[in-house]
Amino acid sequence: MVREVHVGNVVFGGNRPLVLIAGPCAIENEDLTLRIAAYLKELTTSLGIGLVFKASYDKANRTSVNAFRGPGLEEGLRILQRVKSEFELPVISDVHDLSQVAPAAEVLDIIQIPAFLSRQTDLLVAAAQTGKVINVKKGQFLAPWDMKNAVGKLEASGNRNILLTERGASFGYNNLVTDMRSLVIMRETGCPVIFDATHSVQLPGGAGTASAGQRQYVGALSRAAVATGIDGLFWEVHENPDQALCDGPNSLPLGDLSGMLRQMLAIDAIVKGY
Repeated sequence: MVREVHVGNVVFGGNRPLVLIAGPCAIENEDLTLRIAAYLKELTTSLGIGLVFKASYDKANRTSVNAFRGPGLEEGLRILQRVKSEFELPVISDVHDLSQVAPAAEVLDIIQIPAFLSRQTDLLVAAAQTGKVINVKKGQFLAPWDMKNAVGKLEASGNRNILLTERGASFGYNNLVTDMRSLVIMRETGCPVIFDATHSVQLPGGAGTASAGQRQYVGALSRAAVATGIDGLFWEVHENPDQALCDGPNSLPLGDLSGMLRQMLAIDAIVKGY
């Protein structure tokens, strides 16, 4: 049985209904971030599902040195704290090095370890020792069964509040594929598993100095993932993805979310029997 992981009033795992982790790839500005948070809060409340708001204060692994990275640690955390307070939502963001862990833990409800850093022992240990829920994205270079080692590092550091996220595996140049078996395999660790559908359709470096993406496949992959019995979906969303400063090609427009979520919840209810 997959354990339950509690984040405020949101519960992942334990055969509970699907949870949505959603928000813009990066914090572009405060007003946009608050508008997206308000929309997501209203939508998920109307559907009766849990929501964790996601946005990055610093995208440290962009394709180009000139790419937009976000407002930085201090300003980004201030904005996330405002989202957390005004909308009563748990928030999640990435940490990229040890210096970010302590200040991030003062605001974040879930500390996320980026896929490229999923084997970084010191980062995993420091994050675990904050006592926060930790979400580890599976590296694009890792087999799903290898994630037991990340789990082992976190548990050895005294933290069992762990989420694991699938975001596709490298397949040739500038392409990712999702092996749906990985969702089942990672749940065998006992940790709730999230499917990051929008990053799974990313084409890393596919636009030369930026990543491309194929958002038209997010719905199909999400439906397939939910049918395996996962515990949460991770979607990057935006008011106008074509104008987004980060990950626009694989982000979903807000207007598509209601219909898509209703489909996902119908499948989730069949699979989990609620």
